Amino acid sequence: MPIPKKVTLKMIADQLDLTVHTVSKALRGLPGMSEHTRNEVVALANRLGYRTKEQERSLAVEQIPIYSSKPRRFAFIVPNTELPFIHHSLYEGIKSRLAEFGHKLEILFAPQGTVSDSQFFDWMDENQLLYLDGFFIGPMILPPMEARLMELDLPKILLNYPPPVAQVDSVIWDVSSAVHQSVRFLVSKGHSRILYIGDIRMHRGFRLRWHAFQEALQLEGIPVNEDQHLTRLQSKALYIQQLTDLLEKEKPTAILVGMEHDLAWIYYGCSLLTRQIPQDCSLIGLEHAASELIPDLTRPQLPVKEVGVRGADRMLWRISNPSLPYEHIRLQGAFHSGATVSDITKRRA
Repeated sequence: MPIPKKVTLKMIADQLDLTVHTVSKALRGLPGMSEHTRNEVVALANRLGYRTKEQERSLAVEQIPIYSSKPRRFAFIVPNTELPFIHHSLYEGIKSRLAEFGHKLEILFAPQGTVSDSQFFDWMDENQLLYLDGFFIGPMILPPMEARLMELDLPKILLNYPPPVAQVDSVIWDVSSAVHQSVRFLVSKGHSRILYIGDIRMHRGFRLRWHAFQEALQLEGIPVNEDQHLTRLQSKALYIQQLTDLLEKEKPTAILVGMEHDLAWIYYGCSLLTRQIPQDCSLIGLEHAASELIPDLTRPQLPVKEVGVRGADRMLWRISNPSLPYEHIRLQGAFHSGATVSDITKRRA
């Protein structure tokens, strides 16, 4: 059997028609190239299985095995609905990272609605869940099903905010920091009347966003009253009525949208009152990806795919360290200033 060639920086450079120096800088996160070039270098290095000394040292420190005696089989468990962007992005992050170690990932759809014990066990048998080497629990799975999955005696990673005293490792993007980044940016541009929009009853992450918004305003010395914000969303018809009522009554100079996929409704509500964004009302949205409707939306960048990658690392770490304490990891992203926030300090000047 032929011995495979060792992957070198020169091999990567030759395939991409770059210099070895550029490839080295790209893999070490140093400046000196476009993000497109950097992404190409990183993607090819991942496909070829190349790792820098720093990466191998980091894996060794975290006790993540670089080589495995056998390929492992994992599953990403998601809601049995049409999957939003976050699940696809998480899946790509997990899959690409596990593939570097020779492991496989499949998607399993969790049962919908209320499930009896016998139905749950039938679902496990049908999908051979107990024969997996481990599984990842995706966001938006209903709490009863999530609780059942966390009780299973298999290595598992929760890609969500953990409930209290959860006996599981978790990895998630840090929406609390994202909200604080957003409020600080708005305040720096002269905004103090900020309308928050987001149903705080739906998921743990949405409640955390609202709590972070309250805290961020309090730190800026701005009072906050839930009645002055849209935190209990009803039907879309009532939503628009609630939104326009608050826009007229509170006269906010900025809106922070804590839920993704609501931007079209915000624009529609503002248009009914002939208010333009950002001239009359600035806008920040906590979107999981760049918006097709507003390509240059001002927003905190939520590192969704990176959570998948980090979750895969944590899974391999947990398999190698089954008795160590559980860890809850939050990843903070950068902030994109965009074009939907106006600087009203200039108007005052």
